[in-house]
Amino acid sequence: FVSGGAATMISSLRAGALRSTGALSRRHFASTTSIERIGVDDPRMSRIVKHGGVVYISGQTDATAADIEGQTRNVLAKVDDLLEQAGTSKSNLLTSSIWLKDIGRDFKQMNAVWNDWVDPDNKPVRATVEAAMARPQLLIEIQVTAATADD
Repeated sequence: FVSGGAATMISSLRAGALRSTGALSRRHFASTTSIERIGVDDPRMSRIVKHGGVVYISGQTDATAADIEGQTRNVLAKVDDLLEQAGTSKSNLLTSSIWLKDIGRDFKQMNAVWNDWVDPDNKPVRATVEAAMARPQLLIEIQVTAATADD
């Protein structure tokens, strides 16, 4: 256990060491004014956040299709739309996190739709896990990050 004052001092020393070695650039200390939030009508979250050359998109779901293929296609269409709103595209994806309600049943079918959608020359890193969904009809949720188009 480290007390508050000691923890602050250790944190400052680490940051100073990182700055002096060039491992931490000034960009990491950007003010909150450089954060752009898009789609803030939801009281819980922003749909898109842009900061430091990275676009962060909130998790996307679809309750209109009854099967995993339809929900995956619809979710990926939403991702495309949000990336376009942010001024970037799936060719600039960095990461993707995918949550499936039933990974044993739906992984293969979801992957078939994903493989048709993803840019084969610019695939992101990806993690896929099984998780309980917020509503029973949801089978998939996808969240991505992407570089801005000008980076």
